[in-house]
Amino acid sequence: MSTPAPPPPFRDPGRPLTARLDDLLGRLTPSEKLALLHQHQAPVLRLGLDSFRTGTEALHGVAWLGPATVFPQAIGLAATWNTDLVRAVGAAVGAEVRAFHRKDPAAVGLNVWAPVVNPLRDPRWGRNEEGYAEDSWLTGVVATAYGRGLAGEDPAYLTTAPTLKHFLAYNNETDRCTTSSNLPPRVLREYELPAFRAPIEAGAAVAVMPSYNLVNGRPAHLSPLINDELRSWTADELLVVSDAYAPGNLYGLQSTHPDGPTAYAAALKAGVDSFTQDGSDSAPTLDRLSEALDRGLIAQADVDAAVRRVLAIRFRLGEFDPPETDARDASELDVVNCPEHRQLARDAARQSIVLLKHELQVLPLAAEALRRVAVIGPLADSLAEDWYAGTLPYQVTARDGLVERLGADRVEYCEGIDRVTFRVAGTDVALGVGADGTLHAGTIGNHSLFDIFDWGANACALRSADTGRYLSADDAGSLVVDQPGPNGWEVRQTFRLIKAGESRSMIRHLHSGQNLRVDPSGAVALADEGTLFDVDVEVDGAAQAAAAAARADVAIVVVGNHPLVNGRETEDRTSLDLPAAQDRLVKQVYAANARTVLVMTSSYPLAVGWTQQHVPAILWSAHGGQEYGRALTDVLFGDHDPNGRLTQTWYHSAADLPDLLDYDIIGTDATYLYYRGTPLYPFGHGLSYTSFSYSDLRLSAASMPADGVVRVTFTLTNTGSRPGCEVVQLYTHQHRSRVKQPLRQLRGFERVTLRPGASREITLTIAAAELAFWDVTRDRSCVEAARHSIMVGRSCTDIQLAATVDVRGEHIPPRTVRPLVATSFDEYCGITLTTASAERGDAVIAVEPQAWLAFHDVLLDSGTGCHLTAANRGAELATIELRLDDPLHGELLGTVPVPPTAQLSSLTGELAPATGVHTLYAIFSAEDVILESLTV
Repeated sequence: MSTPAPPPPFRDPGRPLTARLDDLLGRLTPSEKLALLHQHQAPVLRLGLDSFRTGTEALHGVAWLGPATVFPQAIGLAATWNTDLVRAVGAAVGAEVRAFHRKDPAAVGLNVWAPVVNPLRDPRWGRNEEGYAEDSWLTGVVATAYGRGLAGEDPAYLTTAPTLKHFLAYNNETDRCTTSSNLPPRVLREYELPAFRAPIEAGAAVAVMPSYNLVNGRPAHLSPLINDELRSWTADELLVVSDAYAPGNLYGLQSTHPDGPTAYAAALKAGVDSFTQDGSDSAPTLDRLSEALDRGLIAQADVDAAVRRVLAIRFRLGEFDPPETDARDASELDVVNCPEHRQLARDAARQSIVLLKHELQVLPLAAEALRRVAVIGPLADSLAEDWYAGTLPYQVTARDGLVERLGADRVEYCEGIDRVTFRVAGTDVALGVGADGTLHAGTIGNHSLFDIFDWGANACALRSADTGRYLSADDAGSLVVDQPGPNGWEVRQTFRLIKAGESRSMIRHLHSGQNLRVDPSGAVALADEGTLFDVDVEVDGAAQAAAAAARADVAIVVVGNHPLVNGRETEDRTSLDLPAAQDRLVKQVYAANARTVLVMTSSYPLAVGWTQQHVPAILWSAHGGQEYGRALTDVLFGDHDPNGRLTQTWYHSAADLPDLLDYDIIGTDATYLYYRGTPLYPFGHGLSYTSFSYSDLRLSAASMPADGVVRVTFTLTNTGSRPGCEVVQLYTHQHRSRVKQPLRQLRGFERVTLRPGASREITLTIAAAELAFWDVTRDRSCVEAARHSIMVGRSCTDIQLAATVDVRGEHIPPRTVRPLVATSFDEYCGITLTTASAERGDAVIAVEPQAWLAFHDVLLDSGTGCHLTAANRGAELATIELRLDDPLHGELLGTVPVPPTAQLSSLTGELAPATGVHTLYAIFSAEDVILESLTV
């Protein structure tokens, strides 16, 4: 009897991973290797390799695969400030991904596309709910917790392979594939990169997805930072997967390359390993890569490097090991939405709720004292799924939670929505819904009533009062009332009422841009020229809600956004305002009952200044998932102290924000780090039903060296009559610096739960290295010699205790390095950043005449000549002036002509003698002049 052949070395788990990779790579043919570079990797049957795919969505639950546990949105998970909870949620999601994979291995991959670590720089970003915080350090902390949960606890195997999204500087949906994010070196190093670095260094993420946008004029998929930075943070192989259809943008929308092979070659050499293009059809990608090889645009070594990274992740997932060595796939298939996960969803939703305002002791509610509660609003009895949410296995709404607690006889529900007739202007013909759901027009009496849901920015959804279904337009443009609500990638259920008088409007379908038109036969279709309708209000929703509120002991108004309308992927917001109809609803309910509680459920901050001034109690949460209603009830009745804290600044209006496309948070005074105004609610804000006092602040040392650590100790006491949770927050501020420093910066936090009268001593630590910033004069990180405020409090502006510590760091010397890199400026006006070459390097470009750069502390030594590397994309001769100490009136050192040329070239000029330390200004005479470097 023959002895079975031993398994090949790549299937031997006892060998080192590098040896196993070498063995498998050596067995693959060139064509088999290429086939591994697409999202849908073909099987290699002769070696027993199964098919593999990247990209299972797992942002806050398993998405797009059917019912699964739906946890709060990512911004809601971060609002818990509870990393243990976030890690547990990640572990639950990872287990459910494994269960789906076991049922359908070919369709459900174990490479998950989560978490999202883009810092939430601007609350108008359409994908705001996908991120964690406007603070990059906190983003990294939360992402590390979630990623560790997804990856699992086994040191030998990954449960799933977490992928960080989206690298880099991605916070706008407006023209997202063609806009360029301006990232000066300090913003790049201090704000953008740390959020990615933390989970990669911690091993909580093993893959990264580049973003659609350009960064400093270069597509993010071609960024040299992929290889230079991302891969320097880990000793493991880091997989880089493209975003969906992004490779095609390189020779399509972005037009940085002439054709597919050159574009794909550039992406592969920049570090992209897996191409997400053309859906499941890998053939076009393989054709482009094959042609790139044939044309010498890439070498086989480039392919091998990418394949190695792809396979390394598959090895770590245990794919090539005997099943008995890996216990994870022995888990039960019914783990999806199991009781433990349902309870975890409730805990997460409960801890994510933020108490923004608490006056007049309206909260917590006392069930025994309530005869009637009015629960009101468009979100009072509904839950919505965002694009990356899983399918809700069940729904517990706010109304459901209150009815469970109080009984149906003590809960009065009112949606607070206007119900109208759309009547052809000046006639008795009105819109109706046929038995088959088609929209038509008929005489009054044969018409339908419609409920108008205002979701902000003049976008509304129209629901039939008879059927409860929503008006939609199908691919052929037919108008049918058959949808459960706004849904899908292309939302076809939203409309705008274009006013033509007090109560007369045209109805525009937002997706198509066309208007509803009624023809003489009564047929209704979409057309360029629309019909005018008289909008007859049959039921005033706000007035009806006010009447319900007047009958109640307390009114709970639940408002917010629909996560697929007015702020979603592909659509930024232009305003922070609450939708107008919802604002009117809140005001009328409050006028009817001063004991009003506003509950906001939204994917982003809202501007609710009037409400903050008038309504006594305000709660906020992100969309909370399947257990939202029970979680909200737990908090309303004080079973659970409000634990949530904001991870974003809430502004009074969009006027407080810089341009959405300006990513320079330092130059624009953006985020809590630099914002000099008074916010509506500050970063870190959140109240408790009890009160806390802070006392006895002590530092372990009055000073520390650049490699030292200081311990910050203080006492927290619950001074109220209820148990409660406080999230203590530690901030620092550097007093003096060569550069503009943040007004405050989060350095640590701790959640503390105390009984009434109880105290606890808290100790947090700060390492001097954490106080470093990027020194543009020497192109490296620097801990400067300076005094720092150490501040402890409830939010970034509610500081309770403060002390100072002296850091014995460096004194930054005058600039002596030559040439001066243009992007190492200290200040600028009328400038943005661009590429120095297609592959690497940044430069600056003037976007208006008389733009300037300032380089502080430049040591001059009487030189009489200068050298510039510059270009001029304009048609006329331009100049770059060099002046000392003032861009308008400073001493003119010299003027360098820049002739029209699209390519950077070396230019020379004469300078007046100058010595000493000065601020050197470079002034551009015209727009489209580019500067890479200068030597004086």
